[in-house]
Amino acid sequence: MRRSLFALTLIGLTATAALAAPVAEAQHKPVATRQCFSSHDWSGWKASPDSKSIYIRVGVSRIYRLDLSQACPALQGVSVHLVTRTHGSPWICHPLDLDLKVSDGHGFATPCIVDDIVPLSEAEAKALPKDVRP
Repeated sequence: MRRSLFALTLIGLTATAALAAPVAEAQHKPVATRQCFSSHDWSGWKASPDSKSIYIRVGVSRIYRLDLSQACPALQGVSVHLVTRTHGSPWICHPLDLDLKVSDGHGFATPCIVDDIVPLSEAEAKALPKDVRP
């Protein structure tokens, strides 16, 4: 009886660890090339024409591209604003750190799911068309 209980426990722990590994891996993409930024330093934004990305200005000169999991057409509305929430600290290092919605101030806010956060190089930021440069 003890052996079967031990065997079942061991199988359960092994299965749990095997299932948790891919989830942990997906939640923690390598951040070696990422630079974290504080939500307090976010000073402007513009949506890409296809509504699949948002370009944000952080501080005076840094530009980041927030890639969305799918197009978020609400970004193209007139006089819309972003509603942002961070989870835990104000530091944004990973897409899971950011809960992003678009609101026109009337009714419900539309969620836009951030899939990736990409810091642009100075050259990439300068190459952006003026209509998407924050």
